[in-house]
Amino acid sequence: MSGPQWLTHDLFAPHVGDSFDVALADRDARLELSETWESQEAGGPGPDGRSRQQFSLFFSGPADVVLPQGTYALRHADLGDLDLFLVPLGPRDGGLRYEAAFA
Repeated sequence: MSGPQWLTHDLFAPHVGDSFDVALADRDARLELSETWESQEAGGPGPDGRSRQQFSLFFSGPADVVLPQGTYALRHADLGDLDLFLVPLGPRDGGLRYEAAFA
């Protein structure tokens, strides 16, 4: 994926269970897309004027790497490079959980 793209739930839904690499200053980390959720509420209009449904992506990461809230460069084998704003949700199943929300 090169350049900005209008991201949608349908783009990510087939990739639940896939790994996303995160390049950090001192090391790399790997997150897994553990879940996607799509709202019934419409979001804002995209570049083509059509709106998308609001949606969230939920990622699971290792317990020993804590990502503070912020924008991170993620890399996926099929989707390429993505800059996503991640919010830590807390511990779950021995790791940490994060959310990226889109309106």
